[in-house]
Amino acid sequence: MQKNIGAPQGFSLSDPRVRAWLFQIITVVAVVAMGWFLFSNTQTNLQHRGITSGFDFLERSAGFGIAQHLISYTEADSYARVFVIGLLNTLLVSFIGIVLATILGFIIGVARLSPNWMINKLATVYIEVFRNIPPLLQILFWYFAVLLPLPGPRASINLGDSFFLSNRGLNMPAAEATGAFWPFVVGVVVTIVAIVMMTRWANKRFEATGQPFHKFWVGLGMAIVIPTLVALIFGSPLHWTVPELKGFNFVGGWVMIPELLALTVYTAAFIAENVRSGINSVSHGQTEAARSLGLRPGPTLRKVIIPQAMRVIIPPLTSQYLNLAKNSSLAAGIGYPDMVSLFAGTVLNQTGQAIEVIAITMSVYLAISISISLLMNWYNKRIALIER
Repeated sequence: MQKNIGAPQGFSLSDPRVRAWLFQIITVVAVVAMGWFLFSNTQTNLQHRGITSGFDFLERSAGFGIAQHLISYTEADSYARVFVIGLLNTLLVSFIGIVLATILGFIIGVARLSPNWMINKLATVYIEVFRNIPPLLQILFWYFAVLLPLPGPRASINLGDSFFLSNRGLNMPAAEATGAFWPFVVGVVVTIVAIVMMTRWANKRFEATGQPFHKFWVGLGMAIVIPTLVALIFGSPLHWTVPELKGFNFVGGWVMIPELLALTVYTAAFIAENVRSGINSVSHGQTEAARSLGLRPGPTLRKVIIPQAMRVIIPPLTSQYLNLAKNSSLAAGIGYPDMVSLFAGTVLNQTGQAIEVIAITMSVYLAISISISLLMNWYNKRIALIER
């Protein structure tokens, strides 16, 4: 007698598929139940204490001043504008810190492999010292030991009537957007697209004919000519404001705080080690092959070693960018008005909306981190070695 193969076998815990589905359903139910319990318990406690929930507080007037803001602000502005100011200050420190730490880290990483004994040892000392000191202590060091001993604003060190170094920081000119800013941005985007298309055309032309094309000089000319023409047609895209001493402090411009310097120095030490390991991962035969073709050490490093090392450098470099963005919250230790100090600090204390404020702050840092990860993962995929 033949068995009916297609017939259902019934519900049995001995079936691995049944157990797999059962455990997943139990896990989902437990997670949902735990989430609902936490939400219900929180709502009950808030009602017993007379604390209203919601985001209506964002429309109320803040009533306090902010020392540094990239957009216009008065004490009558809402908490929502305070949030935007804190977000912009956080993004400013993160972006500038990433750029400066990358440049400094690559320089130190290459110097770490220099055949010159002095340069090699100085780079090693830099890495071992700054990498093993917590970033908060470095921020406090630059603030209390370096910045505070400087003279006050009235006796500040004047550098060309535009830069003023005092115990309040380094005051420098700041750029404000004009009506021609967005046409200039469009011109920059067009320039980037044109340079990319020109580079691809030059590469295909070289592969087909073997004739080189001066991509660097042509691209540099395009990067200068197109934005300049846009600025001449529509006007200057930026208006520079120079710091002016009024009363006991400077008004206008932008202030570089010691936190930015500390995060740059700290993160650059880790990036330098990533660069060193990436360069060491490239076979020494590549260097010998480049020398046999007559390439000098400089072009060999730029055109042969670094492009191959980037496949090893990028993944840990992404982690360092994420660490720098998250470590920017340590600016609260010296009173810099970022998201943590301004929004999760002052706004939370004034409104008492702890859940909403902390949820918004956590969402901001999550969004920043995910954006950095997506961008770096996209670049890592672009330069990844494609195996056949």
